[in-house]
Amino acid sequence: MKQAFVAARYLVSLVAVSVAFTLVCFAQQAAGGQAQGGQQAAPAVEWPADSVGLLVAEWTRAKNWTKEYLDKMPEDGLGHKATPEVRSFAEQMIHLASANFNYATRGAGLTNPHQGKNLMTMDEFKTKAGLTKLVMESYDFMIGGIKAMNADKLKEKIQGRGMTLTREATIRNGFEHQTHHRGQTTIYLRMKGVVPPPEPFQ
Repeated sequence: MKQAFVAARYLVSLVAVSVAFTLVCFAQQAAGGQAQGGQQAAPAVEWPADSVGLLVAEWTRAKNWTKEYLDKMPEDGLGHKATPEVRSFAEQMIHLASANFNYATRGAGLTNPHQGKNLMTMDEFKTKAGLTKLVMESYDFMIGGIKAMNADKLKEKIQGRGMTLTREATIRNGFEHQTHHRGQTTIYLRMKGVVPPPEPFQ
C-alpha cells in the first residue's frame, strides 16, 4: 500500500511539472515572439530554394560580412601583418578579391576585368577606400555572373585545376576560398584591438 502511495505521488509530481512546462511554452507563444524591450522580433527570412537564388543569397551575405571587416579595420591597419612572412590585411583582401574574379570567370564564364594586372602592386588599392571598392567589385562580379545563369548552366562541367567540375562546384569552391581568407583576417583585427564583426544570419 505504501509503495502504491509513493508511486501515485510521483506520478502527480510528473503531471504537475508537465503542466507547468506546457503553460510556460504557451505563454511564450502568446507573447508573439516579442524581443526584449517589448519590440516585435524580426521574422525569420526564408532563403531561396532554387540553386541560383541560393547562391546569390549566400554570396550577398558573404559580401556584406566582408564589408564589415573592411569597415572595422582602421586605415593604419591595412599594412599590418600577423608575422613578417605572411600577407598584410590589405594583401589578404586583395588576394580574396583576385580569387573572386577568377572563380567567377571560370564558374560563370565571364571575362575578368582585371586580367593580366598585378593587383597587389597597384597604388589605388593601398587606401581603405580603394581596397574596399575593389573587394566589393569582386563580389558584385560574382553575384552578377550567378544571376545571369540558370540551373542547367550551373550543372555544366568545366575543366579546372586538373579536374572536371560543374560550374556550381567551381563557384562553391570560390565561396570556400573567400570564407577562408576573410577568416584569416580575424586575427589582424584582434591584434589592432578591434572586435571582429559577428557572423550575420542573412
